[in-house]
Amino acid sequence: MSHYFHTPEGPVTQRRIAATIFDHDHTFTTAGGVFSGSRLDPGTAVLLRTFEPPQSGHLLDLGCGFGPIAVGLAVAGPAVTVDAVDVNALAVELTRVNAAEAGVADRVRATAPDDVPPDATYSQIWSNPPIRIGKEALHTLLLTWLPRLTPDGVARLVVSKNLGGDSLQRWLIDQGYPTERVASTKGFRILEVSPASSAA
Repeated sequence: MSHYFHTPEGPVTQRRIAATIFDHDHTFTTAGGVFSGSRLDPGTAVLLRTFEPPQSGHLLDLGCGFGPIAVGLAVAGPAVTVDAVDVNALAVELTRVNAAEAGVADRVRATAPDDVPPDATYSQIWSNPPIRIGKEALHTLLLTWLPRLTPDGVARLVVSKNLGGDSLQRWLIDQGYPTERVASTKGFRILEVSPASSAA
């Protein structure tokens, strides 16, 4: 069985879906073989409803899928730039398509993780992380990207309670990252993670 965290092989069927993000109406091009390719994922929707969009800053959309978080942030924040990363090449391409259609291609950089400049840092990280890659791989993923937060930065994550949202919060705290559960809605935990250095 193919999973969304692998690039699909062979032809894919594209579709168009509508979503309202930060009071802006969007129509996205998506496809099978990417995360939540038939709709805006309910967890992602909860994450986007929990916070006001930043108006400036360099942001990271970690595991961008077809790009609803990255594009939504760029449209809502006129001085925002976003790195949108995904290991799925189709997801990266769809994010580029959707950013262009929304008129924010100049401020959304969709790319594979290995192509992000090693010195890139972020004022905010937004993510519906790929829990199903397994706990060890998820931990490695988070420990790769959370150190890129600026000293006053914050990461905003959504995790299903049933898929380990509470245990992930405890693990992040144990790694030195102050983590607060700021909302719990429809079975999803919304976590806000501060840089490890702020724990001192």
